Amino acid sequence: MTDIRYSAPGWFTTHVFNRAVRRLTRLGISVMGSRELRVRGRSTGEWRSTPVNLLTFQGERYLVAPRGTTQWVRNLRVAGSGELRVGRRTEPFDARELPDEVKSPILREYLRRWAWEVGAFFPGLTANSSDEDVQAVASGFPVFQISPRR
Repeated sequence: MTDIRYSAPGWFTTHVFNRAVRRLTRLGISVMGSRELRVRGRSTGEWRSTPVNLLTFQGERYLVAPRGTTQWVRNLRVAGSGELRVGRRTEPFDARELPDEVKSPILREYLRRWAWEVGAFFPGLTANSSDEDVQAVASGFPVFQISPRR
């Protein structure tokens, strides 16, 4: 797992798209699987939030970071847990970061479902890319398997 890749969001994403998705999610409207991810900050311990796409694949649930090693990724690595929210419903979870060698089918499914939104962060890849092509870039895309908090 590496901390090399990070694609900073542009003005439109930060000030329009993410805010709109966050507002809808807080109102209880999930946009194509969106959730508000809440994770404690690694330095301050304060709650931080961001919209994410929750992927359910082969009976398991995953958070994928299409922009690479973002702040939420760094915070989740330290905290090991967080919350997903839609409206008033809050779901505490534990997270386990996956090793690169098992990410390919998850990244492929993520692309199949949300390429319209995140495809630009996966240059040259599609849901139909070969295992070798997906595996070659897997280290740049952190993936967390999440499970309900006990």
